[in-house]
Amino acid sequence: MIDLVLIGAGTGHPDHLTLQGVRALQQADLVVVPRKGTGKEDLAHLRLAMLNRHRPGGAVANIDLPVRDADLPYLDGVERWHDAIAHVWAQAVAAALPQGGTVAMLVWGDPSLYDSSLRIAARLNWRARVVPGITAIQALCAAHAIPLNALGSDVRITTGRRLRDAGFPPDADRVVVMLDGTCAFATLDPKGLQIWWGAYLGMPEQLIQAGPLPDTAPRITAARTAARATHGWIMDCYLLARDGSHSAPELLQHNHGRRIHSVG
Repeated sequence: MIDLVLIGAGTGHPDHLTLQGVRALQQADLVVVPRKGTGKEDLAHLRLAMLNRHRPGGAVANIDLPVRDADLPYLDGVERWHDAIAHVWAQAVAAALPQGGTVAMLVWGDPSLYDSSLRIAARLNWRARVVPGITAIQALCAAHAIPLNALGSDVRITTGRRLRDAGFPPDADRVVVMLDGTCAFATLDPKGLQIWWGAYLGMPEQLIQAGPLPDTAPRITAARTAARATHGWIMDCYLLARDGSHSAPELLQHNHGRRIHSVG
C-alpha cells in the first residue's frame, strides 16, 4: 500500500514550507519531483532546492509529466491528461517502492485550490493526506500588504478562462483570478476596476504591480512577457476590485503612489 502525502509548498520560497510540511518530507520514503519539459527546468530545481535544504540525501524520483492535448475539448483533454499523469506516478512509485511506503509530493500553493493532485491521486489505490501550505492568494495579499476582502464584502475566486469567457461576475465586488496564461484582464471593460498582480510571489524574482486597470494592464502584460522570456515559465495571480470596494489601507497606499514594485 502507498501512502501519499501532498505538501503545500507555497509559491517557491523554501521558507514557505510549514514545520508540519518539513516533518512530512523528512518522514517520507520517497519524494516525487515532476519535470515539465524544456524551458521549465527551474520548477524542478526549486523543488530540489527545498529538498536539499529540508531533506538532504533522501530518495527522490524524477518524473517527466505528459502534456495535455490542446486539440481536445478542454474538460476531455484534462481528464485524459490526468489519466496519463496518474499512470506516470504509478510507474515511478512502483519502481522505487515495490514493497510500498510513504510518498511525498510538493504542490505549488495549496493542494485544495485549483490544483488537481488530489483528483489524480483518486485514480490510484493510494491513501492520500494533505499538509496545507501558503496559497498564492495569501502570498499576493502579503506582497501588496492588502486585505483580501473589503469590509462586509465577499470574494470570488475564478480562473483566467472563466474570466475571459464570462467577464467580471456582475454580482461580485472582488475577484481573484488564477491560472491565467493569456492576460484575461485585458478582455474586460477596464473602467472602474483596480488590479493587484503578482508573479513569482515570495521569491527573489518577485514582481508586483497595482493600480487602476486601464493604466496598469499594459505594464502587467509587458512585465509578464519579459519575465516569461527570461525564466521560461511564470506563475502569477491577481485581485480585481470594483471602485468603491476598497478599504482605507488600500486607498492610502494608492494615494501614496504605491503602484509598481519589484523585489529581487
